[in-house]
Amino acid sequence: MGAPFPERPDTPCVAVCSTTFDDICRGCGRTVVEVAHWVSMTAEQKEAVWQRILSQGYPRRNT
Repeated sequence: MGAPFPERPDTPCVAVCSTTFDDICRGCGRTVVEVAHWVSMTAEQKEAVWQRILSQGYPRRNT
């Protein structure tokens, strides 16, 4: 059995959405497809997204 996933918020969303005109949300760093399918993704899929977006400096909030 593998190590448990880190405890994370339910979603990386920071309410700074920009997927209407961009392929990558400037707030959370997810792709349009990842945002649309987040609720149906497995824990493993979500963790892979979390690892990628965190390594890229997301989620970002407007300050």
